[in-house]
Amino acid sequence: MTWHVDIERIAGILDGAATLDPGLNAVRGSNWQGKSSFIESIKVALGTSTELTEGADSGRVRLDTPDGTYDVSLAREGGTVHRSGTPYLTDEYDTIRAALFACLDERNEVRRAVREGENLESVLMRPLDFQNIDEQIAALRGEREQIETELSQAREAKKRLPTVQERVTRLEDELIELREKREAVAASDEDEGSESVQRQLSQARTEQSQARNRVERLEGSVERTEERLAERRADLDSLEIPEYTDVEARLEDARDALEQVERDAEVLQSVYSATEMVLSENRLDLITDVERDIEGDSLTCWTCGGETTRSDLEARLDALGDRLTELRARKESHRDTVEELETQREEISQARRRESDLEDEIADLEETLADREQSLEAARNRLEEATERVEELAERVDETVEERSDVESEIKYREAELEDAADELSQLETRAGRVEELEAELGSVREELSALRNRKDRIKHEARDAFDEAMREILSRFDTGFETARLTADFEVVVARDGREASLDALSEGELELIGFVAALAGRESFDVAETVPLLLVDGLGGLDDDNLHTLIEYLRGRTEYLVFTAYPEYTAFDGREIDPTEWEVANESPATAD
Repeated sequence: MTWHVDIERIAGILDGAATLDPGLNAVRGSNWQGKSSFIESIKVALGTSTELTEGADSGRVRLDTPDGTYDVSLAREGGTVHRSGTPYLTDEYDTIRAALFACLDERNEVRRAVREGENLESVLMRPLDFQNIDEQIAALRGEREQIETELSQAREAKKRLPTVQERVTRLEDELIELREKREAVAASDEDEGSESVQRQLSQARTEQSQARNRVERLEGSVERTEERLAERRADLDSLEIPEYTDVEARLEDARDALEQVERDAEVLQSVYSATEMVLSENRLDLITDVERDIEGDSLTCWTCGGETTRSDLEARLDALGDRLTELRARKESHRDTVEELETQREEISQARRRESDLEDEIADLEETLADREQSLEAARNRLEEATERVEELAERVDETVEERSDVESEIKYREAELEDAADELSQLETRAGRVEELEAELGSVREELSALRNRKDRIKHEARDAFDEAMREILSRFDTGFETARLTADFEVVVARDGREASLDALSEGELELIGFVAALAGRESFDVAETVPLLLVDGLGGLDDDNLHTLIEYLRGRTEYLVFTAYPEYTAFDGREIDPTEWEVANESPATAD
């Protein structure tokens, strides 16, 4: 289960190799011995980095795992480094997940965003940008519509099966009786002279039956078409297009108002935060002259130059806070208005699409009805002609010949009808047999479509839950200067100290690093990174003391199969594999390249 890494001219390592065991793998060494470069080499093998040794034209990393060998070569061409070979990760979605949530070195974007106090939504949700969710949803919608059409046909076929089966059985029984009757009539028919007239009469009656059958089918078709046409006209008459006044203009005004309130809130928040920090840190003397007195500090207002007191400033700050709260409430109100107007616009659009579809379908039905009525008129004329022909021939045969002709004609008609019914039954059985299969396919597509639609919201929710859970575990292990930290719905990190919200700027470097790791682990959990990359790379933990570093490493150890991290020699030993960087040949020309 070990991994083996061979390195040539990657980052600060000119030549080196190491073996990784499941569990802890500590790279212990002083500055410039290649600790960070070793982490960078594994990133090159994963496919998340292309860092060559400074001044080198080429380099390579070979990674041997129980599942396969991955060989990556880098080459510098015209100031740009190009990668060739096969890295551990080839899919862009997997690569961005690993870079954000498995490669937790000092360059990690999540850790950096926490250190700089940035909003975390864009960095934590970045893998979603590489999944083309909208395109997948569009494709699934088309697939769903196709399956729904086929399923509707299959269910209709299943309903019609008993009726058609009964019809086939009835026709088979009628044919048996008719053939027996034909044999009886043939046995008693001794008038050979009527044979020619009988054939003509039989043919005429066959044509008459066919014409009558066509008339009946066309009459039924015309009736069904008229019913459908009446239904669609009724649907069109009952269709109501919502009459919302000036939706587009109101929507544009609402968006403008929302944007203005958001800008006002941002400006006011900046003023509020700056003033609050000066007061909470008791650093008024940084920006104005302060005269301290037993009864209270007096100072010069740094904006207007007038004399004021700290109490007055705090009162004005409270007023600013009330105004900020009011602006936030207005922002939510404007946002609700925008959403309502967008909904109204969509309702109008859907109604108009439905109106257009109904008008198109009505036009098609009207055209179809005209064609079928024309065909029906022609079929009736043919039936009338066939009937006259039958009557003429019937007068020329005796009762026996007429009876035999009737039987023959009826047999042919029933045989043709039976053939049509048998074909229809076979088609219905084939369609009806797919009902369960199509229902399962439709359910699967609907579930997948629902999962895609809700994926972003679900991932956000899971990320915040994972952040809260990891933070509780971290706080239970570390003695931090804050009681708790959480991710807001807007993905802002909020910490609490002494029961009140505190600024991230007030946290120590080590505390910020802990929050950065918690955020990265939350992303790792919500995007299932461990299923693709069974390791964590950790570097740049100089801000933690010995006890805290051991505590963090033990916590991370339980979150991954392979944990690779760097540490200085002054830290006490770790319970795991230790990798000695002194065996590597490193480039010491620049300290930054070999650390």
